[in-house]
Parts: sequence; structure tokens; C-alpha cells
Amino acid sequence: MTSNTPRLLFFAGSARAASHSKRLAKLGERIADANGIAATFADLGDYPMPLYDGDLEERDGPPDTARKFEALMRVHTGIFIASPEYNASITPLLKNTLDWISRIRTDDGQKTDVFKTRVFALGSTSPGGMGGLRALNAVRPVLELGLGALVLPDQFAVPRAHEAYDDHGHLRNKDSQESFKSLIQKLARAAHVLHG
Repeated sequence: MTSNTPRLLFFAGSARAASHSKRLAKLGERIADANGIAATFADLGDYPMPLYDGDLEERDGPPDTARKFEALMRVHTGIFIASPEYNASITPLLKNTLDWISRIRTDDGQKTDVFKTRVFALGSTSPGGMGGLRALNAVRPVLELGLGALVLPDQFAVPRAHEAYDDHGHLRNKDSQESFKSLIQKLARAAHVLHG
């Protein structure tokens, strides 16, 4: 693998063991790997962070887990986020993670550029019929407007997630599986263009 080979990171905005979004992120990692794209799945449950608090930040700085996750993002050129939908919006876990990472500063005091130098793609999944699309409408402006990230216009949603997967963890609907594969390939190509 050369230095400009795309590397994709997949994670979900939920730490719940049976999370539908985590299942989607894991499937994305497997699809990427099966198509020769270097990929990593990360579980936000392995990176616990306190609720963002400016006083806490001033006293202690960003938590080590935020620094570790920012470093993980940095070694990948494309990032796929599977977002659950909580009350038609972004999950507190995902928002808190993004907020803490945005507060990291480099050794020379500059704010991290990890959001502005990676390509992002979004997906969602929900037991409901809309597949969590309302969450994506909340996540996108956080990334694009709040953090200056480049987010692919294509996005992917899995409705009725409790019955969407087969016994091997693939999507039962083959068209949906192919659409997800296509999005992952677009993310890899965009990451290659940005970093190639």
C-alpha cells in the first residue's frame, strides 16, 4: 500500500452493543475490504469522553480519548459515519465526540485540521420507514458548516433496520447493498483525489 492509497474509517454515532448504525458501519468496513480498499472500523464505546464543558477544557484540555480518536481519523483519508436518529436529530454521543475533537490543538497552538483535510460520507439506519434520514439532515450541517468538512452529497439510509440484514450481516435488498458499495467506492475515489 502506497502513501496515497485511500484508507477509510467507519464508525457509528452509537456505542450500544446491538446498534443498527454500528452494524451498518461494520458492513461498510467489510465491503471496503472485500473491494480492495484499506478500511478500519472503530467503536466510539472504546473512546469515552465526558460531556463537553468549556471549564473542563480550560482546566484539563481535551481528554486523551479525543486525542486518540483524532489521531485515528488522521491516518485515514476518508471517513464514513453511520448516524442513528434520536428525536429527529444527531445523537449526543456523536455530537460530543465531534465537539471534543474540534477543540484539539496542534503543538504550535493551531486548531486541528482533521475535518478540513478528510472526505466524509454519511449513512443512517433506523427501525422506522425513513431510515434515519432526519438525523443526516442534522449531522451534515455540523460537519459542513460547523467544522468545514467536505461531505459527499450522496448518502445512504437503511429503513426497517431490524429486518434489513441477512444472517451474514449483508443487506437483504441487493439493490441497497450495491448502492452502499457504490457510496463506499465514491468515498475512496474522492479520498484518493484529495490526497493523491
